[in-house]
Amino acid sequence: MALLLLYIAAKGIWELLSADLNDHAARRVIEAMGVLAAAVVALQIAQTITEEEVIRSAHISAPTRVRRFLSRFMVVIVVALAIEGLVATFRASHEGATMLLHAAAMVTAVGILLAGWGLFIRLNRYAEELEPEAMQDAKQEDQKLE
Repeated sequence: MALLLLYIAAKGIWELLSADLNDHAARRVIEAMGVLAAAVVALQIAQTITEEEVIRSAHISAPTRVRRFLSRFMVVIVVALAIEGLVATFRASHEGATMLLHAAAMVTAVGILLAGWGLFIRLNRYAEELEPEAMQDAKQEDQKLE
């Protein structure tokens, strides 16, 4: 799916290069940025799942493993949503203020996700202190990737 999204974005940009560069072209470039962000999210999620489930053969049960897996996943989601929020803001500036509320809601959602993720990491550290051997196991699994 990520490769298909990359192809769609590249095709759109290629078509823009042969056309006149105007306000319509700017909107299409902004839309292509959103499609590229979605493609990067798909690639990163696939990489995370491959590394965790296939290469490491890890069972996500220990607090350390859960925190690390969710952190990798959340980085991708938060960055993608932040990019989408910026794209929505640019789009709203070109199309009118009616879309600005949507862009503001998206940026607010990114802030809420970051705060929730930070709280999760903080609370999960306490659980990790109860199982220090889980951290050692996770570090040994990381050596498989080197």
